[in-house]
Amino acid sequence: MYAIVDIETTGAYAAANGITEISIQLFDGEKVVERFDSLINPLHHIPSYIQSMTGITNEMVADAPLFENIAEKIFNLLEGNIFVAHNVNFDYSFLKSQLFFAGYELHVKKLCTIRLARKIIPGYPSYSLGNICNQLNIEHPNKHRAGGDTDATVSLFKYLLDKDECNFIEASLKKMSKEQMLPPNVPKEDFDKLPTIPGVYYFYDKKGKVIYVGKAKNIRTRVNSHFSNNSVGQKKQNFLRHIYHIGFESSATELMAAIKESIEIKKLWPKYNTSQKKHEDKFGLVDFIDQNGYIRLVIEKITRSTIPYYTFHHIDNGKAFLRKLVQEFKLCEKMCFVDSPMLPKNTHEAICDGSCIKQESPQEYNRKVETAILTVKQQPSFSIVDKGLHEDEKSVILVINGRFYGMGYLPFEYKMRDLDTIKEAIKPMPENSYITHLLFDFAKRYPKRILHFSNTLIPHF
Repeated sequence: MYAIVDIETTGAYAAANGITEISIQLFDGEKVVERFDSLINPLHHIPSYIQSMTGITNEMVADAPLFENIAEKIFNLLEGNIFVAHNVNFDYSFLKSQLFFAGYELHVKKLCTIRLARKIIPGYPSYSLGNICNQLNIEHPNKHRAGGDTDATVSLFKYLLDKDECNFIEASLKKMSKEQMLPPNVPKEDFDKLPTIPGVYYFYDKKGKVIYVGKAKNIRTRVNSHFSNNSVGQKKQNFLRHIYHIGFESSATELMAAIKESIEIKKLWPKYNTSQKKHEDKFGLVDFIDQNGYIRLVIEKITRSTIPYYTFHHIDNGKAFLRKLVQEFKLCEKMCFVDSPMLPKNTHEAICDGSCIKQESPQEYNRKVETAILTVKQQPSFSIVDKGLHEDEKSVILVINGRFYGMGYLPFEYKMRDLDTIKEAIKPMPENSYITHLLFDFAKRYPKRILHFSNTLIPHF
């Protein structure tokens, strides 16, 4: 038995909105055998634009039953039947959430008439309920009301059953089928093409614009995890509504996928990525010569004219880095603007040779500062060598003077003699502090995969 459903709501996602109307029709494949319709008091204000679209006002639902009062009836109609709706994950997420809070756990198979229509009757310009019914000459009175939309969905579903010569509906209900899990506008072929190796995946909107980029150790499994639950949150529902295609780019390792993801987020600025959009280097280690001829090191905010020796996301990271230079090269905390009034006075004196009170000459002090700067410039250069996408190649990630240079694939027998040889073979890529942190953390955890350019031994995989 099919339970064909439509609901009207106060908003687009279940976590912060309520149901204002529901219609359920039990359909045996030929006719409707039972029907349930009801307004519902959502305990939420109905926004004016939704009132205009549906015709359901706050006054109309004021005396309507609460969902919890009709939850048992709804659950009994749905449980054990196949849940059918136009954009099924939207209706299902609301009802599953509301039933859960009423004490019921809904677990049923689902069918989406948008996905079914795209597969069984391809080629139409639009598969929204109103447009597809109009194109198929299916009557659709009382639009945007639960009863009217359910009537139209029943007629559409019956039409699709009649046209389903390849038994696509039956195949969609099989346990291993992804049809009922995928967003309504994503072709299953997109999912079927996803590999089970590391890489980056892309979600595209209707216009072909990337709206989300993710990394994965296993691309297929990770993409599946986005859609295999029925989250009631806004982000999940926006995914379901706006994703039209899925793309991917394979990587040999999870680390390469993480680097590629960071580069793509900075480049494409996808709508639904949030974390790394804010991960920019805002502060830098710079120098200047004061009126007395002393070279002063300072951590300051980066501007377009700033050329820093090193960059940091947080100012505290920069000051901690500068304090290490102060201690290692016997610089002056006060001259570097990192002195702490909380430390005992003799602590500063033990480090400083008197430049802040002119006991140490500019020439003497500046030699120490220049040595510190040279050390910063001469951060380690190394390669991370790992397996390739194919057996006859290896992957190489190149770091020059502590900064990510690029990555790529080289023949397995390629002789990595020196920095210049590798640099010529690797494509340069944008870098940022997030990538730098990834690389140094990896190098610390997996030293056997690191090729220092003074080494002659190359790791084998």
